[in-house]
Amino acid sequence: MVLGTIPAWGDQVLLCRRAIEPRLGMWTLPAGFMEVGESTAHGAMRETMEEAGARVELGPLFSVLDVPHVDQVHLFYLATLRDLDFAAGPESLEVRLFHEHEIPWSAIAFRTIVATLRFYFHDRRQGLMSLHTGDIREVQLPHESHSQLDQPR
Repeated sequence: MVLGTIPAWGDQVLLCRRAIEPRLGMWTLPAGFMEVGESTAHGAMRETMEEAGARVELGPLFSVLDVPHVDQVHLFYLATLRDLDFAAGPESLEVRLFHEHEIPWSAIAFRTIVATLRFYFHDRRQGLMSLHTGDIREVQLPHESHSQLDQPR
């Protein structure tokens, strides 16, 4: 399992630029592999602190995306930044807040991140956050049409 958060500050989200492979130099939400003996919520908060140095108030589970071709499931929780005191961890080159129109969509590291961000901003515009599930094979690449990604599940 890969666990992470969507750390928000107002209408911005915190993204990390990867300092490691795969996808070195590309942007992602703070996330990483679950460790033995931890809950999904604890793992998501731990990864957010490790990669972005960010303290968050954890919200509800937001997306669960199956990635069968690599035997993974990616879970992302909504989260609110407690403050603006964040900094890149050892696996990040930099971290910064982005408004939706500033997100470097062509430089997002993974399709699960693109899907989760699209679902997040869609729900924000609708004023109602809901749980999104899916299979990554159903999610289109960033350079393709985003119409499917804009539809909540």
